[in-house]
Amino acid sequence: MRILVTGGAGFIGSAYVRALLEGAFPGYEDALVTVVDKLTYAGNRTNLPETHERMTFVRADIADAERMRELVAGHDEVAHFAAESHVDRSLYAAGEFVRTNVAGTQTLLEACLRAEVRRVVHVSTDEVYGSIEEGSWTEDRPLLPNSPYSASKAGGDLLARAYWRSYGLDVRVTRCSNNYGPYQHVEKLIPLFVTNLLEGRDVPLYGDGRNVREWVHVDDHCRAVHLALTKGSAGEVYNIGGTARSNREITELLLGLCGADRSRVRPVEDRKGHDFRYAVDDTKIRADLGWRPRVPFADGLAAVVDWYRDNPGWWRPLRDASR
Repeated sequence: MRILVTGGAGFIGSAYVRALLEGAFPGYEDALVTVVDKLTYAGNRTNLPETHERMTFVRADIADAERMRELVAGHDEVAHFAAESHVDRSLYAAGEFVRTNVAGTQTLLEACLRAEVRRVVHVSTDEVYGSIEEGSWTEDRPLLPNSPYSASKAGGDLLARAYWRSYGLDVRVTRCSNNYGPYQHVEKLIPLFVTNLLEGRDVPLYGDGRNVREWVHVDDHCRAVHLALTKGSAGEVYNIGGTARSNREITELLLGLCGADRSRVRPVEDRKGHDFRYAVDDTKIRADLGWRPRVPFADGLAAVVDWYRDNPGWWRPLRDASR
């Protein structure tokens, strides 16, 4: 078995690769893993083992058609995590998001088609559905993205569907809620707030903090992705939900875990087009594939705070570079 993982040095992709190498997925204990990553600011080679007998690391851009044809050839399966993923960055660099998330996805899918890859999973986001005031999105609801990031991911989703319907490529899509866990870049809400609080800095809270997201531990997300890849059906979409919390609630929890008080919270102007609430109905992946989250949110969040407290050598260089 040979599996290629794009974006495998990023936060979620590297968690999936580490799980593969640690034998977390039955039947894949001997799988050979090729990791492809461009190593932009969000890709970090230290997220992966320096060497591993079953892993090959290749620095490459998924939008490079010739390189992708070379790399994909000979692989049985592809897990596509590579993406530009930060909403704030997409507001001032939309072209980069379209290039990677739309054109790059098409380039990869074309390479998979030519190489006759057996199965592909395209990892997407719940943000493609847009905001919802009440209830939750099911997989058959229309896509109404509101940021360049979510619009570019929706474009990748639709290309995945087109390659299935037009060419018969066996590709399935996952749409996940917000992830948290170790090795997440410090630009994201939880690691940004944790690292600021650990250093005695204020935390910037958008608007009134009432925006609601669902949160799932990255390890639970990776199990869902692998189930979709191995047990799912071609052309299907699988939502992956989590625990709903407002940004204000997340802030309060992190203040407590870091031993800080509300004086450290600095309200800032809300970002443009900030979706109020995301919520997905994940009945399908639970019923069809037997997925259930295993990490209780309170336990997982406390463990994440401990990880950042214990690993300043990993996150301080990223924080300094981002500033």
